[in-house]
Amino acid sequence: MEAAIILVFVIGYLAITLEHNLKVDKLIPALVMMAICWALISLGLESFPNWFDSAKHSLVEGFAGFAPEEKMHLMEETLLHHLGKTAEILVFLLGAMTIVEIIDYFDGFSTIKDFVKTKKKTKILWLFGFLAFILSAIIDNLTATIVLISILQKIVKDRDVRIWYAGLIIIAANAGGAWSPIGDVTTTMLWIGKKVSTGHLVGYLFVPSFLCMAVPTFIASFLPVFKGNLEIEEVEEETTKSKFSSIMLYLGLGAIVFVPIFKMVTHLPPYVGMMLSLGVVAVFAEMYSSSKFSISDFNRAEESEAHAHHSPVHHSLSKIELPSILFFLGILMAVAALESLGILFEFAASLKEGMPMLGTELHHTGVSDLVMLLLGVGSAVIDNVPLVAASLGMFSEPIDNELWHFVAFSAGTGGSMLIIGSAAGVVAMGMEKIDFFWYLKKISWLAAIGFLVGSAAFMVTRTLF
Repeated sequence: MEAAIILVFVIGYLAITLEHNLKVDKLIPALVMMAICWALISLGLESFPNWFDSAKHSLVEGFAGFAPEEKMHLMEETLLHHLGKTAEILVFLLGAMTIVEIIDYFDGFSTIKDFVKTKKKTKILWLFGFLAFILSAIIDNLTATIVLISILQKIVKDRDVRIWYAGLIIIAANAGGAWSPIGDVTTTMLWIGKKVSTGHLVGYLFVPSFLCMAVPTFIASFLPVFKGNLEIEEVEEETTKSKFSSIMLYLGLGAIVFVPIFKMVTHLPPYVGMMLSLGVVAVFAEMYSSSKFSISDFNRAEESEAHAHHSPVHHSLSKIELPSILFFLGILMAVAALESLGILFEFAASLKEGMPMLGTELHHTGVSDLVMLLLGVGSAVIDNVPLVAASLGMFSEPIDNELWHFVAFSAGTGGSMLIIGSAAGVVAMGMEKIDFFWYLKKISWLAAIGFLVGSAAFMVTRTLF
């Protein structure tokens, strides 16, 4: 039965990668794959020898001897646990996307667009690279990607050029998220699990992460697509810019930055702070919306449009990419199925047995460094969250051991090598409809170079601590 579940996952994964060839939206195979995997687990529950407890990051002892009712109860609890963890991410994402859409509703991003005085493609590339690197460390790589691609859509009208920028933003955002405890879900897991501290994480990973962003950006600046200036079409805008655009931009971004502060003070999950931020931004949006539109707008608009003008929050929610949210639900819950059976845990454990030097207290040898590099590749192919979860259960090294920082770097930046290897990539894929194979051919090699350069830099920086 385990083989059947793995086969379903592989087939579903291939269907996602071949989305444009099959002419089937990627959310469909993701949802079907998730449902079938869990259905097979339920039907074959009696035959599984192991069960992975995600909360404790370890295998459940004596699972094979459990009564059928106990196994079913454990499966239901595990499914609810994974749904809860996935829902935390999705609700957080919904809140962030809604705030971004509210900012856009008031033309807020035109304020940043006005700051971009240059038309030179390479300067814009470096500007967005640095913004992604810094913003992702503050507001997390997922939200930073949403914000920057939204701004990019206002500046770069040519989609063929814009998706190149989006690809480099993914690399920069994932690199920026790796050196901050709130920048990526995997570093947050290690931080909450008391495996890394903020000071050491920044000390170990800032330089490797910066090089992981800067080297691909430097190489890309010599590519033909980034030569010359942008052709910006001067279009006469029918509607005047909202007088509240700057206020809503700073309010919206400030509300997002407030989320990690709220988490640090209250110790509540990030989505709670995001909902508070959304509520505050929504209050101001409702107050300002009546001043943005004239009465004549309602005479020309249909009733539904008039309602959207009355409520900027409703209008913003209607523009959210719901297919991306459902795809995220399907892919995370499908990976959770593999994790629950202990498949990923057993694979990681077999690596540890095959590489006994991985657990030494000395600086890791080339063999164990290779395993960490493979973890980075694995995070691109599968998902970095269960891989980091498996590593939490595998290794017993103390807090701030170099192994944990290498795990944080590899899992955080390795996902850039495939567009579905990271949350930032998935969101960019949904927002810009980027083809999997286009990214594989055009961007993956840049991400791989950045990952390898950053890994080499980490092997140097770890000797300084």
